Amino acid sequence: MVTCCCVFVTDDQNYSTKYFHLVSVAVHSFVENLFRTIWGTPNLKTPPAIKYFFDFLDAQGESKRISDQDVLHIWKTNSLPLRFWVNILKNPQFVFDMEKTPPLDGCLSVIAQAFMDSFSLAEKQLGKHDPTNKLLYAKDISQYKQEVRAYYKQVRDQPPISSSEFKEFLHKESKKHENEFNESAALRELYKYMQLYFDEIKLKLDQNGAPVELKEQLQHVKSLFDSLKSCSWN
Repeated sequence: MVTCCCVFVTDDQNYSTKYFHLVSVAVHSFVENLFRTIWGTPNLKTPPAIKYFFDFLDAQGESKRISDQDVLHIWKTNSLPLRFWVNILKNPQFVFDMEKTPPLDGCLSVIAQAFMDSFSLAEKQLGKHDPTNKLLYAKDISQYKQEVRAYYKQVRDQPPISSSEFKEFLHKESKKHENEFNESAALRELYKYMQLYFDEIKLKLDQNGAPVELKEQLQHVKSLFDSLKSCSWN
């Protein structure tokens, strides 16, 4: 995809508008590099969090006797690429100190659509009446889909991570950022959800015949939050 950047300047004295061509910028290679960084496995080594989570989904599929690999593909796609990465691709201001202008928003929507299509299992022949945001990357999607399937297979084929190894990984990550995380602010946000949904969750547990121990644990967590609020947040 190539974008041409133009600006116009209004000459108030002569009541005219002049157009200037600034630069022609090829963004296709940058988009491809971004996509392949997201679904890449450098040195055939997946980040521990992704490997552990995908293995968990595979184990859930096995325990439910789900043999259709497309179902597992959809689970993984909905959990990470579409839940996390698309949100970042469409809203870089969540991560970077920047302003997302309307023109930029339109460009990012095209890129995000191509990213989502790369993980889709649906096969559709596009025509001239389809939306432009789907047509711009139409010829690349089939290649991207192959890369995504290869990525999922590479993750699945790598040696599993034990629970103890994953806990150690989380501990090391926490130590790296221990001075960057505002625990009080995080607890306050969690408490808001606890207050908002506590009765609803408790009702659902009662309706579904949940074990008494589970309901007691829920009440215990609620009591801990209440005590924290009364001691620290006032």
